[in-house]
Amino acid sequence: MIQVVLLGSGNVATHLFQAFKKSNEVEVIQVFSRYYSPDFPKEIQTCEYQELHKADIYIICVTDLAIHEVSESLPFKNELVVHTSGTSAITSLDSKNRRGVFYPLQTFSKTKAIDFSEIPICLEAENEDDFKVLQKVALAISKKVHPVSSEQRKALHVAAVFVCNFVNHLYVIGNEICENNDIPFSILHPLIKETASKIEILSPQLAQTGPAIRRDNETIAKHLAFLREENQKNIYQLLTQSIQHVKKL
Repeated sequence: MIQVVLLGSGNVATHLFQAFKKSNEVEVIQVFSRYYSPDFPKEIQTCEYQELHKADIYIICVTDLAIHEVSESLPFKNELVVHTSGTSAITSLDSKNRRGVFYPLQTFSKTKAIDFSEIPICLEAENEDDFKVLQKVALAISKKVHPVSSEQRKALHVAAVFVCNFVNHLYVIGNEICENNDIPFSILHPLIKETASKIEILSPQLAQTGPAIRRDNETIAKHLAFLREENQKNIYQLLTQSIQHVKKL
C-alpha cells in the first residue's frame, strides 16, 4: 500500500481523496491545510507542518503561487514531493526533496462527482524510480497515464483553457442571451453534447459548422445587429475572424 499525504483541501485535493479511497493500492494517511475541512475525516487532518506523517508521496494541491512556499515549508528532506499544477515547472518545487508532477487533466468542482478512471494523469519526475512510483499511484485510479515534460504540460494547460474555460464562458454568454429572451438554456443541451461528441470522430477543423466557416455574411450581420452588449459583439466578431482565418474557403 502506497501511503500519500495531500497538502491542500481544494477541488483537486478533494477529488483525489475520493479517488484514492476507492483504490486498494493507495492510502491517504493525512491531509494538510490551513483550516479544517468537512470534505475530509477530521482525524487525518492537520494544520501544522511539524505534524506531517512519514509517507511515500506528498502531493501538493494548492494554487501555483503557493507551490514553492508550501514545498519550502516542509520539515524534511529527500522525500518524494509532487505538485498537481498544469503550468508550474517541476523546478517550482523546493530542491531539498525529490521532485515530481502529478497533473490530472480535468476541470474539477467539489459538488460534481467525476469518474477518475477516465481522467488523463500527466506525470513527470527527476529520476526513473520516482516516476515508477508515480505511475503506480496514477494507474491505481486512472486508465490514462502519460509521461509529459514541463513544457508539454504547459502547452496542454493552455490548450485546456481554450477547450474548457473559454468554452464554458461562451456557455455563460449563451445562457445570458437565452435568459434575456425568455428561452430555457436547456434547449441548447443536445447541441452542446453533439458538438462535444462529434470531435471523437472528426477533427475539430472538420467538425466546424456555422455562418463563419460558410462565410455567410448576411447571417453574421444579422447576429451582430441583434447583439446589444458590446462585449458579446466583440467576442462574436473575434471568433468569426479566427474561424475564417483557420480555414479559408
